[in-house]
Amino acid sequence: MSRRWHLLIPLLILSLLLSACSRFGLAYRNLDVIIPWSLNDYLDMRSEQKSWFDQRLQQHLNWHCTTQLPGYLDWLDRLQLMVQDNQVNEQALQARTQEAKQAIAATARQITPSAVELLQGLDDQQVKDMNAAFAKDLQKHQEQYLKPPLTRQIEQRSQRMSKRLNAWMGPLSPSQQQRIEQWSASLGEQNQQWIANRARWQAQFSAAVEQRQNNDFPQRIEQLLVNRESLWTADYRQAYAHTEQAARSLLVDLMAASSPGQRQRLLQKIDGVRKDFTALKCLQNAHQG
Repeated sequence: MSRRWHLLIPLLILSLLLSACSRFGLAYRNLDVIIPWSLNDYLDMRSEQKSWFDQRLQQHLNWHCTTQLPGYLDWLDRLQLMVQDNQVNEQALQARTQEAKQAIAATARQITPSAVELLQGLDDQQVKDMNAAFAKDLQKHQEQYLKPPLTRQIEQRSQRMSKRLNAWMGPLSPSQQQRIEQWSASLGEQNQQWIANRARWQAQFSAAVEQRQNNDFPQRIEQLLVNRESLWTADYRQAYAHTEQAARSLLVDLMAASSPGQRQRLLQKIDGVRKDFTALKCLQNAHQG
């Protein structure tokens, strides 16, 4: 298993806040490249598969670092300007969110052929094990996010958000904390919707893999990995739009109520992420080349 870091880019606070339904893992390998890749969490690969996987993953990591990370640096620049100019508003947040989604989709599209090839090579026992891992994942999420009574779910959601924001902005004021609690309450039973959608996606993925030798398998996997939204129910589409809107509104209000010290800390945090990215070997090699 690769060393796995959950790398929070601030406002990929956005990816974190907005995609409560798609916890997007960022695997950090040898501290010099990042790429979203999560199939490895669910598959028990044979040695020859693992060898193939590691080689292919390295190719994707190199592609990602040399072609995608420069765009992340530009994105961070735009983020910094928003904070510096006190322009953290609905329109700007929508733009940054859309850019982040496009970046995620580009990477998912790039790795899909490798995912198809890996999945087509699975034997029946590996598929059974994958489905068991999915079931275990779902049970874990249900225990953590659905078992507590609704009031406790809302309280825990508020606590998680406060902890994330505290890391980026420093201690929150009572009014900011109150706004987070209001945000969490407004989402109500969002945990139920999120996990129902997760279960639905896993079931569709498992069904596709059962028919992995069919001609339409690559298209089905691309839809599941790249065009997930096309598989959402109308109810979930509406719930997700509400979640995004609520998150943007929360951030606008929190930044409007932020102190100079909080904004300075946020700028320093963004700058720290920027420096980490700039220090990656692949970017240095690209500049030297």
